[in-house]
Amino acid sequence: MTHSKTTHAASFTFAGRRVNRLGYGAMQLAGPGVFGPPKDTQAALAVLREAVASGVNHIDTSDFYGPHITNQLIREALHPYRDDLTIVTKIGARRGADASWQPAFSAEDLQAAVHDNLRNLGLDVLDVVNLRIMFDVHGPAEGSIEAPLTALAELQRRGLVRHIGLSNVTPKQIAQGRSMVEIVCVQNQYNLAHRGDDRLIDELDAAGIAYVPFFPLGGFTPLQSTALSDVAKALGATPMQVALAWLLQRAPNILLIPGTSSVAHLRENLAAAELVLPQALMAVLDGIAGGAAR
Repeated sequence: MTHSKTTHAASFTFAGRRVNRLGYGAMQLAGPGVFGPPKDTQAALAVLREAVASGVNHIDTSDFYGPHITNQLIREALHPYRDDLTIVTKIGARRGADASWQPAFSAEDLQAAVHDNLRNLGLDVLDVVNLRIMFDVHGPAEGSIEAPLTALAELQRRGLVRHIGLSNVTPKQIAQGRSMVEIVCVQNQYNLAHRGDDRLIDELDAAGIAYVPFFPLGGFTPLQSTALSDVAKALGATPMQVALAWLLQRAPNILLIPGTSSVAHLRENLAAAELVLPQALMAVLDGIAGGAAR
């Protein structure tokens, strides 16, 4: 695997703005299981304020986190928002009373979700809305996205949404989406151990489309975790910092949204932007996924 020398650039043009590539994901600000209020509301507000004060200008959220909780916290902590802050939300799911995750992408569901996000964030228009495809709750699954994307595009035409992204999608669905509307980002699971989107990332990079991986440390085996920990120890960094730094060096269109409910952990994550991995260690890390080919 080769890595471009420009991949550690600090920013990327996203939704018409330059955003810092290390952003913040608000999901963990809700209660256990991303359901209900946080244990400490003041601590959650402090994390959001510290993130923006530290230069974060890309926040990822959704009104189905909580539900409603994270967006209400973002509004309380940061409204009125800085001009350079890009808030990305997602629609396509709802939470059951038992905290289950349920598909919700009828035209009526999507319209209601956009209005919920607008109201709880205190906005007149949403910067970016990701359409989360829920044919399978656990990962991407094939199926036409024409109907829900048509509904979201109508909300964009009405001026409620500036830009559209896709989440939990296959390459075929991305191609279908791009044939219908401009897609500014794709949000899928990807990390050192979960490399199924390697080729897709490069294709999106060539098209200038952002790729936003979630679960930067998800799905590791003990052996893979040991290899990551050994590299981190050699660099005097944490495994999470190394995993984030590897993603930043993997491709210039990767935007990161690590989440945390702790100010100390937030600062630790943001420090990963300064961590440059030598090529020899990049090669070790590339091998963690079992030599996945691109």
